[in-house]
Amino acid sequence: MAIFTGSGVAIVTPFHADGSINYNKLEEMIDFHCNNGTDSIVICGTTGESATMTEAEHVECIKKAVEFTKGRIPVVAGTGSNCTQTAIELSKEAEAAGVDGLLIVTPYYNKCTQQGLAQHYTAVAKEVKTPIIMYSVASRTGVNIAPETVASLVKNVDNIVGVKEASGNIGQVAKIMNLTDGKIDLYSGNDDQIVPLMSLGGLGVISVLANVAPQETHDICAKYLAGDVKESAKLQLKAIPLIDALFSEVNPIPVKKALNLMGMEVGPLRMPLTEMTDANAEKLAKAMRDFGIL
Repeated sequence: MAIFTGSGVAIVTPFHADGSINYNKLEEMIDFHCNNGTDSIVICGTTGESATMTEAEHVECIKKAVEFTKGRIPVVAGTGSNCTQTAIELSKEAEAAGVDGLLIVTPYYNKCTQQGLAQHYTAVAKEVKTPIIMYSVASRTGVNIAPETVASLVKNVDNIVGVKEASGNIGQVAKIMNLTDGKIDLYSGNDDQIVPLMSLGGLGVISVLANVAPQETHDICAKYLAGDVKESAKLQLKAIPLIDALFSEVNPIPVKKALNLMGMEVGPLRMPLTEMTDANAEKLAKAMRDFGIL
């Protein structure tokens, strides 16, 4: 059984003005998502600024997410690293905290081979029992998981069950589904490609858009899964200008700005991320107004 179907929010991490994690606000945000259609909380991903967290903060944030969610919807924890041993340690901590799934990005910067990827994911999987979703996002990591590697891991490692596909390459996604006979939990990693990936057998999305439009993102997935492809596609297309604005600068710069414009008070970004330019902020605000969330 899949960890979740539908819309998993790649939730931002709220900070106080001094840069420390605002756990009271995180609890408020998780309640907001549980009450507004989101199907899973994905904590400590790229959108959550995990790259600038200490390991202690990373683990505590995961523990708090499980505590605040109270079993209402599944919690998936980002536990990837470019160091295999660190990924193992974070994954074991997340499992102990009671998460429902692990999201593990490809090792970044040191750029391993496909053999290295296979050994990395297998080593992590052997140390935990929790289901693992691989995260393929070469635009950030410099490493693509080849369809053959994805298929081999899913077929040969029991608790590697899925992939968050953010390559943007629909042909690659189709090949993954072909090589796995569709027996893989596929999630779109791009908000502008939810419907295309679901048409190939995807179960939903791990979404930035869901931070600001949780019900609408859920509805794109739910309509598709219910067989109403036309309405799902209509909702997908309606969201494109807002999605474009949310990626007009490096994620999560725009989405944090959007949440602050909505009065969510999620605080600043951690350096080296910086505040959005005024010109792009105005474009974002317009897209939000046009979409009806501002």
